[in-house]
Amino acid sequence: MKLFQWIGTQWHALPDYAHSTVYILALTIVLILSVAYLTLWERKLIGWMQMRRGPNRVRLFGIPHTEYIGQPFADVVKLLIKEIVIPARSNKVLFRLAPAITLIPAFAAWAVVPLFPGFAIAKVDAGLLYVLSLTSVGVYGVILAGWASNSKYAFLGAMRSAAQIVAYEIAMGFALVGVLMAAGSLNLGTIVEQQRGAPAHWNIVWLFPLFMVYFISGVAETNRAPFDVAEGESEIVAGFHVEYSGMAFALFFLAEYANMILVTGLTAIFFLGGWLSPLDGYLPADSALRSVPLLGLALGDGLQWLALKIFLLLCVFLWLRATFPRYRYDQIMRLGWKILIPITIVWIALEGVLAWFHVGPWRV
Repeated sequence: MKLFQWIGTQWHALPDYAHSTVYILALTIVLILSVAYLTLWERKLIGWMQMRRGPNRVRLFGIPHTEYIGQPFADVVKLLIKEIVIPARSNKVLFRLAPAITLIPAFAAWAVVPLFPGFAIAKVDAGLLYVLSLTSVGVYGVILAGWASNSKYAFLGAMRSAAQIVAYEIAMGFALVGVLMAAGSLNLGTIVEQQRGAPAHWNIVWLFPLFMVYFISGVAETNRAPFDVAEGESEIVAGFHVEYSGMAFALFFLAEYANMILVTGLTAIFFLGGWLSPLDGYLPADSALRSVPLLGLALGDGLQWLALKIFLLLCVFLWLRATFPRYRYDQIMRLGWKILIPITIVWIALEGVLAWFHVGPWRV
């Protein structure tokens, strides 16, 4: 007991930058492990949907009864020992830099994401703008990867992917304008608190069309099926990263899954109440049920609810991959420019009318 008290005393004595450094390291480790095991969960879940086993051979360091748990570590080792081939006529600096530009924003955006009440690594009032700016940076990594490879196939894949990302980035931005109008703040913590009360107060109720637009745009932004035209193997081999191998390719692979986790986390923050419990409004504040543990935390803590919402939304991502065939490129662009963007514009106008007459979340 004295040891824990001593650790607590030493922790509080550390400067703020030391606290931030520890939080960043802890969050980065959790995200990396989450990305690794998300790849395993995808293969297992889609395997069950298609009535097959999926990975079931790799134990965790040979420990009995841990079949398939070690698969992510085996994948990492396999990629580490593969040779990284750099094309002779490529721009070698940009070729090496592109994977990092794609991956880093997916991790850096978590700096302003509130994980539970009162906690965010960086308490930024304009957190919404910070997230929008970082999620837009990833497209530069895609363009650089295709251009620096000096390959026509890679360049064609990069252009297709960039055009798709730009189209759906606009729809995603318009959807967040609706969230901003509902919350009246750019602070992500304030956006969550504005939804407090009960699930009926969550933004998904009054902003359901914007929720659908944001989530669909998130699937397209991450180049996930059925929007994975950048990797159309039958047309352009493997898209913008066709010339990458080993860990250089793995960074693009990690960026895709890290962006999936980021998009689902932001969807939960903006539309599903973030850390707020779905039991709010149904249980009194002093109810004994609030102390029942879920994911190791009490029902009133908040972090476990955010994690559960992210997990369920990730399962929808994987479900979409197992269900829909790949769209044609013209279908994808038509959906982004002619359907999703007009829907957001109409709903933002409707929101303005509701706010004018003080209806719904805008009531005084």
